Amino acid sequence: MKESRTLDQLAKLIATLVVMMMYTCQATISPYNLHPLILIPGNGGNQLEARLTSAYEPPSLLCNRWYPISRNKDGWFRLWFDPSVLLAPFTKCFAHRMTLYYDLGTDDYHNAPGVQTRVPHFGSTQSLLYLNPHLKEITGYMAHLVESLEEIGYEDGKTLFGAPYDFRYGLAAEGHPTRVGSKYLQDLKALIENASSSNGGKPVILLSHSLGGLFALQFLNRNPLSWRRKFVKHFIAISAPWGGTVEEMLTFASGYSLGVPLVEPLLVRDEQRSSESNLWLMPNPNLFGRERALVITPNDNYTAYDIPEFLNDIGFPQGVYPYKTRILPLMDRNQLAAPGVPVSCVIGSGVRTPETLFYGPNGFDEQPEIVYGDGDGTVNMVSLLGLESLWSHSQNQTLRVIKIVGASHTQILKDGAALSEIVRQISTINSQFSFGK
Repeated sequence: MKESRTLDQLAKLIATLVVMMMYTCQATISPYNLHPLILIPGNGGNQLEARLTSAYEPPSLLCNRWYPISRNKDGWFRLWFDPSVLLAPFTKCFAHRMTLYYDLGTDDYHNAPGVQTRVPHFGSTQSLLYLNPHLKEITGYMAHLVESLEEIGYEDGKTLFGAPYDFRYGLAAEGHPTRVGSKYLQDLKALIENASSSNGGKPVILLSHSLGGLFALQFLNRNPLSWRRKFVKHFIAISAPWGGTVEEMLTFASGYSLGVPLVEPLLVRDEQRSSESNLWLMPNPNLFGRERALVITPNDNYTAYDIPEFLNDIGFPQGVYPYKTRILPLMDRNQLAAPGVPVSCVIGSGVRTPETLFYGPNGFDEQPEIVYGDGDGTVNMVSLLGLESLWSHSQNQTLRVIKIVGASHTQILKDGAALSEIVRQISTINSQFSFGK
């Protein structure tokens, strides 16, 4: 008799627990119980402002301290994106103010003398929507994505947050200072903890685009595993260049207009070469290998293992030392280790992507002939799928790769089918029930 009562009590307890779990799962799916979501943009994916001090020395009269005219009362003006970059004389002014300088003495990068920069609206999605809010039609970035997230209940500043950064700066290997990059990682950590705290302690979903994925993975692996599992529910990386791109070699060799009409690539080449983050996006030898020539000239062929020689031969020897000491160690497999939190990669495929660059006898001042391969138009497929090979033997790491056929590197943030898949992934994550989360 006692055993029968005990079994009845146990059955009632199990039934109660099942009902509680079902109720909890339903509550988790509710738009009022979303996991906070933090957006991390890619290279050039947020607004950037500048201010000139008395130490600024313009390269020409046109670039004097009084240009541009439009500034706020404290002297700040929009540096990226400003439409004046489309006009050749002002392109030079823009490039001069965007240029970074590597200081061998401090082993770090800094702005041009007299140029101060800042990233507006950290914590909000405001500076990620449009690179210039006065030119919404041509500078839209994450606006469509944010609208799609708002449709399922996300709200800026409450459950949805932005983590913009000065995308010219990157990170460096252990033992090397990165004043700007390290400060960004500190701010990102504080944002994650505050977003979690203001949402009942729920862990956050990190959603990155392009270069933002490299920052996010470095950020995760630079924090303790216990912290990651407490504060990060899931990491979604969109179009992440895990192994860099061949297109970056084109940028360094001949300059790249980024598809902006009227911009002469050679006018922005020096500025692009100065960017620490661009150096970080060079092809990773661990993924591209020794056999494949990425740049071919009448005199030499360059693989991903030949980047130092390539930098020297294109006339940028000052990039060799920081590449070897600060950047190359970041490309090591250990630096791209599995973070121990669930990861999903959403990538485009089936878009013609630069795979081999052929330069003629006139050298690197002319645009090359290009052989194309698979990718998203910017990032090569071997790079987009980099985590599959790098983490092939990792234990206890969840990795899912979702391919969107025909979605290009930036259109993936605007394409209807791609946005539907991204939102579906986020909805699925929000509906997952897990103890202690």
